[in-house]
Amino acid sequence: MKFTIYQASRQGGRKNNQDRVAYSYSREALLMVVADGMGGHMHGEIAAQITVQTLTEQFQKMAKPRLADSLAFLAATITRAHYAINDYAVDQDLMEIPHTTCVAAVIQDNTAYWAHVGDSRLYLFSAGSLIARTEDHTAVAQLVREGLISEEEAGTHPERNKVSNCLGGYVTPQVECGTPIPLHDTDTMLLCTDGIWGMISIAEASALLHAYTLEDAVRHLMDHAEFRGGEHGDNLSLVAMTWGEPRMPSKDSISTLAMPAGGITTQLNSLSSVPGAVAVTDDEIERAIAEIQQAIKNISSK
Repeated sequence: MKFTIYQASRQGGRKNNQDRVAYSYSREALLMVVADGMGGHMHGEIAAQITVQTLTEQFQKMAKPRLADSLAFLAATITRAHYAINDYAVDQDLMEIPHTTCVAAVIQDNTAYWAHVGDSRLYLFSAGSLIARTEDHTAVAQLVREGLISEEEAGTHPERNKVSNCLGGYVTPQVECGTPIPLHDTDTMLLCTDGIWGMISIAEASALLHAYTLEDAVRHLMDHAEFRGGEHGDNLSLVAMTWGEPRMPSKDSISTLAMPAGGITTQLNSLSSVPGAVAVTDDEIERAIAEIQQAIKNISSK
């Protein structure tokens, strides 16, 4: 496999960053995941952390060096994250179960597979045109699909941010899986939270990703979204990946041909590495990570 990939996360105008992003790859498979902890629920950042950690840890265990069934992996592991969040809430005696959205993708055999819960989005661009995207799990998005309101009206609807499907809570999430799509050189995939797509139109994202190197495009996307969000803007996070040979040469392109069969590389913005995160001590960080890992192990043993 050969690809170029970048991830980024910023606090925006919020008091802390509840978004988490990660990617992980073996010699023959690539996983990308974005989770947006829901601000109306306590410990949203913990729910997001458990989600990205669950997916990357399961990928590390199962991609040896490929997954047996990419869509089944996504559906099962996202659901596993939901139960790990609930276990954490019970173990820590939380008054409220944390919630998060999730969008994740696997690339294997030159084919893209993805699944999502909530309103974090995936876009797939080819030759500067959008060829696939996820549909938000919100009541407002459902009104658009039913033709009751327009996309423009949805953008200013007072309930546009109310998610109808999420990880964490008493209702088992409905994990929606996309139709697998073959990838070609220079195809670009963008996974992002609503802090990005709420500020940047599809046309703008497509133009930026087509006009610049991936590194510069990511920087422009983040800068534009943060500027437009202003002092009250949401957290904004993304993972962007260009498949195969990029249109413009990049020193950061990754080739997995030389990786050993069991080798895995993972990049994850953890509790301690998110820019703008609320300051905590090393002991608190270690304790939180240990508690999260225990919640994930509880699910693994069931």
